[in-house]
Amino acid sequence: GGKDAINTKIINFNNEKMQISWATRELFHNENVSFFYTFGEGKQKVWKPCTTYLLDQDYNSGCLFKTEGPTLAISIRNSNGSEELFSKKLKADFYIKPSPPENVTFFWQEDTVTVSCNKPERNAWCLRLELQYKSKFEKEWQSRTSKCCSIKEQGFDPRKCYSLRIRLRRLVPYCNVVNYSSDWEAETFWINGTLLDSCDDDATPQSETVIVLSCSLAVLLMMLFLLILLCKWQRVQMSVLPAIPDPKYPFADLFNDHNGNLQEWLDKNDHVVLQTKQEYEELESITEAESQQEEGKNSEKPGPLEKIFTFPEAAENNDGKAAEIACLIPAPNITAPFAGFHALMNDDMYVVL
Repeated sequence: GGKDAINTKIINFNNEKMQISWATRELFHNENVSFFYTFGEGKQKVWKPCTTYLLDQDYNSGCLFKTEGPTLAISIRNSNGSEELFSKKLKADFYIKPSPPENVTFFWQEDTVTVSCNKPERNAWCLRLELQYKSKFEKEWQSRTSKCCSIKEQGFDPRKCYSLRIRLRRLVPYCNVVNYSSDWEAETFWINGTLLDSCDDDATPQSETVIVLSCSLAVLLMMLFLLILLCKWQRVQMSVLPAIPDPKYPFADLFNDHNGNLQEWLDKNDHVVLQTKQEYEELESITEAESQQEEGKNSEKPGPLEKIFTFPEAAENNDGKAAEIACLIPAPNITAPFAGFHALMNDDMYVVL
């Protein structure tokens, strides 16, 4: 219940600004209190009212003011300042919260990284540099601490991506009564000494030439595959669905000369076929007659005279091509020689050569 029993939180931001806060609703039953402070140890103290209050639901819960010396006295009073509710003297240097490290550098050499930062102008021996790191496959941070303001750590796998962050810590109890550390410096991402935007982009950097060659090779392989597939498909298509010939090529005159009139085309072609057949038969008859005459001369027993009958149609041909159809009519019961053989012939048999 004494005046020193009130729980307060005191922070000296890098020995530049002081922040004093308290739980106003629990300690003062929602009474809006006032705050005063002074630096120095003399009897003639000059109390300064707080100009920048911290609020908790519209009630004063703290004060922010400039650090002006190592010794501080504070006083919490009622709303009009006439009654003191709490007072305390303290060493401001024992509540220092350091600022984040400045000008941080990372030096990589094989599996070892060296991290360093600027050395503060005052009381650097009270500070420790803390390094934390983890790979993308780890959930918990690994921590290392060293004197300000450089730290060296080894054992990093060049194939893994690591997240690194550092901060400054104040020594307890030699320099601080409260274990205060600075805020973490911005987190960085590294793989084998290469700085990345994040560990999601941890692919090993490749030269532009390798990328271009890889893409070109992939395109050529794809074109070759499509060409082979097309050839295979044409073979399958031809075996399953053979091509149907176009009738307009074998029967060009049917469509060009007769406009597809089948009957007209048949009438014309019957005459041509008959004429061709007659010419072929005439040629065969002449050949047969000459053969028979040669055989008759060479035969020991010449047969009766041969009669040659000529078709009148062949004589009436408009083209002037005269042809004869010769038929050999053998006498009854005679022997006809043929290619070295002799055959017995009667009047019911005939031979056309």
